Amino acid sequence: MINFNKNNGLIPAIIQDAVTQQVLMLGYMNKEAYEKTINDGKVTFFSRSKKRLWTKGESSGNFLYVKSILIDCDNDTILIKAEPAGPTCHTGQDSCFGDNPAKGFLYKLQKTINQRIESRAESSYTYRIYNEGINKAAQKVGEEAVETIISAKDDNNEQFLNETADLLYHLLILLKVKGVSLEDVEAVLEKRAGKTGK
Repeated sequence: MINFNKNNGLIPAIIQDAVTQQVLMLGYMNKEAYEKTINDGKVTFFSRSKKRLWTKGESSGNFLYVKSILIDCDNDTILIKAEPAGPTCHTGQDSCFGDNPAKGFLYKLQKTINQRIESRAESSYTYRIYNEGINKAAQKVGEEAVETIISAKDDNNEQFLNETADLLYHLLILLKVKGVSLEDVEAVLEKRAGKTGK
């Protein structure tokens, strides 16, 4: 149970991207803002400057859609994992804490690939590969894997990195064709962690 009795009824709420795990912003909630967040599924804060409830995105449309809510061990801080509908920061950046970390970019790329496929854009290379089915997607991964292996044997690291990037990109398309995700692969690797010989 959250303790709203501390700090004049306001508790800090950390907002984190549910996919990339990037910290997006920090705001404050009172009990009413917290309840509205739960009921509406959109992050709502208590604005200390406006002295009222403020739903993030109410003017920009860049809402933060709630995926999960965690409460810390002292019951006085909230961690909300959310799906942002656009840039979170008023500067136009995804996070109020600066640019995207490289660690989370693969997940952002996966999201972009999924959006292109789901929008069925005929002009999209990504959609065309997906639309041709499992054989085409698997073939592209095979081709890129061979090119990556060949470039690994040369002294040109730039070429090797480019081929590796192509391989990862096409692998993400293949994952989508198979109906699985990068998170699913990560879960398998996590299960293997610590096991003998892995």
